[in-house]
Amino acid sequence: MRRILCYGDSNTHGSAPARSWFDSQRFDETARWTGVLAEALGKGFRIIEEGLPGRTTTLDDPIEGASRNGLTYLKPCIDTHRPLDAIVLMLGTNDLKTRFSLTSEDIARGLVALIELILSAKSGPAGADPRILVIAPAPIEEVGFLGEIFSGGGIKSGQLAEKYKDVAAHFGAEYLNAAQFISVSPVDGIHLDVEHHAVFGRAVADKLLTMFDMGKQH
Repeated sequence: MRRILCYGDSNTHGSAPARSWFDSQRFDETARWTGVLAEALGKGFRIIEEGLPGRTTTLDDPIEGASRNGLTYLKPCIDTHRPLDAIVLMLGTNDLKTRFSLTSEDIARGLVALIELILSAKSGPAGADPRILVIAPAPIEEVGFLGEIFSGGGIKSGQLAEKYKDVAAHFGAEYLNAAQFISVSPVDGIHLDVEHHAVFGRAVADKLLTMFDMGKQH
């Protein structure tokens, strides 16, 4: 049984596109990309969902709280679920919020910190390193009620893919650009609709099977 930790934000949590804070919903577990992933991979894999809305790479959120810091929670999360055969990282979207005033390079450095922590934890089978899959989130759109919160983030989000690719290559991690398969919903410019969850889950499954030298067996 291969154990895969999917560590991300609201799009890993399965938050549906919304028109206001007050109509936020979560897709059913079978509709979320992690659920699609589990179904596609089959019985030989255990998918561990760790998606938290608002999660950043390394930042405490002055509004949503310190619990959104992906770096401080990652070590206890890893220790809870070890041993892990692979960790899928898809973070960085919330770092684009105007309140943080980060550049795309700053966000990429946050990714570096996450990977360094993973490699220091030795959480793979028999104390080895787990395989790491870095996913560059789909670029955002500054629309809807979230547009003001992410003002200026659209351009920076489009710069993340190449920077994440370079970070992954530096550490010998695997890499996937979500924008090759999906785009965010025009409703709120951040979240994925249910059809894109399905497409993305299958794309991640294909990538993981390749990582484990299993080909497209699902």
